[in-house]
Amino acid sequence: MPQTPIAATALAQLFNDARTFRGSAQAWLDQPVTDAQLVQLYDLAKMAPTSANCSPARIVFIRSPEAKALLRRTLDEGNVASTMAAPVTALIGSDHAFYEHMDLLFPNTGARSWFEGKPEVIRNTAFRNASLQGAYLIIAARALGLDCGPMSGFNSALADELFFADTQVKSNFLVNIGYGNPATLKPRNPRFTFDQVCRIA
Repeated sequence: MPQTPIAATALAQLFNDARTFRGSAQAWLDQPVTDAQLVQLYDLAKMAPTSANCSPARIVFIRSPEAKALLRRTLDEGNVASTMAAPVTALIGSDHAFYEHMDLLFPNTGARSWFEGKPEVIRNTAFRNASLQGAYLIIAARALGLDCGPMSGFNSALADELFFADTQVKSNFLVNIGYGNPATLKPRNPRFTFDQVCRIA
């Protein structure tokens, strides 16, 4: 059956009223994010599509003081305060060995052979689809009443050493997750209109 549009209040929570929290230690309220919330967050995000269900995202939810201390070493100076104050930071990685799981994820097609021994195809597929999965994670977080602060601004090679050692996972981007402090928000930056960047062919 055709799906019906979700309520305007839900659209507002996911898109129109949702904001990025960043910039200072005051960006985040002192309210924890639980293990159960992180599991629920992933369980929602994992259901969204990736090409051939390849699912290359690998996520480290960085929350403990010890893990935060490691993460701090990777951060550009401008991202330190808000990231250290965030209850959780998700490090989104792209697994370049994702194809080893294709028999499970996309069975009965021989899909592993589409990637094995093809480094450029592996790299492009892993990066593209893990980026998608990171975006799905942001939408899932907002749907669960959490706020996000996605960012680059970190030493990805060092993050690989510290969090993805002895794997083929490459760091992609970071997402601070928690409950944003609305008092720290500035006016929303402009967006392009449909006519400025889209066309119907």
